[in-house]
Amino acid sequence: MANALFGPAAQGLLTGEIDLDTAAIKAAFVRGYTFVATHKFVSDVTGAGGVLNGTSAALTGLNVSTAGVVDADDTTATTVASAANHSVLLFQASAVTGGADVAAGAQRLIAYLDSGTSLPIQPGSGATAINFDNGANKIFKVG
Repeated sequence: MANALFGPAAQGLLTGEIDLDTAAIKAAFVRGYTFVATHKFVSDVTGAGGVLNGTSAALTGLNVSTAGVVDADDTTATTVASAANHSVLLFQASAVTGGADVAAGAQRLIAYLDSGTSLPIQPGSGATAINFDNGANKIFKVG
């Protein structure tokens, strides 16, 4: 599998249901999950056997270039238990206008990252760095 956007995320980005400018976007390690393009919420991932194993704070330095390339500062996921073969999920954790996190059933999936430098990742216990790609497509490219 290669890195991919979830289908409903592409729609959400176009309709404003997912807002990269004002909402809290987070990254989480996930294991035991096989990507399904039609999944829309974090609860779809966990319902399909995916286990979230550490989540970052809201991403900082999040930006979208004129070419549709999305990037953010590298981050750290905390409370990661040691286990093998994790991918990274990006999701909108809060309502579009920011504020407190919403329940997993309302947290919108954005992207699934399972290939790139250090992916799949083998986190240890404690805080583990998530270093986003610095290549031409950064975290992901829309379009």
